[in-house]
Amino acid sequence: MYCANCGKQVVEGASFCSNCGAATNPNQANADLKQKSKIAAGLFGIFLGAFGVHRFYLGFVGIGIVQIVVTIVTLGFGGVWGFIEGILLLTGTFNKDARGIPLRD
Repeated sequence: MYCANCGKQVVEGASFCSNCGAATNPNQANADLKQKSKIAAGLFGIFLGAFGVHRFYLGFVGIGIVQIVVTIVTLGFGGVWGFIEGILLLTGTFNKDARGIPLRD
C-alpha cells in the first residue's frame, strides 16, 4: 500500500503515513477528529463539574483528576470550579477540546 499524498510505501493497515503523516484512510481520520458537543460539555460542567466529568469528556484527564481531588479536599466546595467552567463552556469562552478540535454547538 502506498501513501496517496507522498507516494511512499505504508505498512498495511496503518492509519497514517509514517513519512508525511497523511491519513491513509480518510474515513478513519474523520472519525478520529469528531467534534464534541459544547452543550453536553457545559451541562456536564454545571451538574457534574465537581467530579470533572466535563474535563474527561473533552479529553483533559489530568485536570479532571485534579478537580476530583480538590472537591474531596475542600469537602465539596471545589465543585464551584466545575460549575463556573460549565457556564464558560456554554457561553463560548472555552471552545476547543484537548486535541485542539473546535467544539460544535
